[in-house]
Amino acid sequence: MLSSGYYDAYYIRAQKARTLIRNDFTEAFKQVDVILSPTSPTPAHKLGELKDNPLAAYLEDVFTIPVNLAGLPGISLPCGTVEEGGKALPVGLQIVGRALDESTVLRVAHAYEQARAA
Repeated sequence: MLSSGYYDAYYIRAQKARTLIRNDFTEAFKQVDVILSPTSPTPAHKLGELKDNPLAAYLEDVFTIPVNLAGLPGISLPCGTVEEGGKALPVGLQIVGRALDESTVLRVAHAYEQARAA
């Protein structure tokens, strides 16, 4: 993809998109210390359940991909369950921090786990 002819079409455009995503996070972090979001838009699936539906599998990462593209620290913690089909399925909480601020992400994760255990 980085060969001549594709460089401008893909790589440069991808880098510009990445910069826009990073700038959006930078603006958000002017107002908050961390960002909390679900880890995925749905509860956990059975192993292999999405193997025949790559688009659905890709969409499960909709909340984690921007964080990775921006190069930000994040952690996912179990935060409870939801009932679906008579079963309790786990859901995750994602904590995202400023670039190079892993310590804040870990402190918030620890505080959350301590509060949840109480």
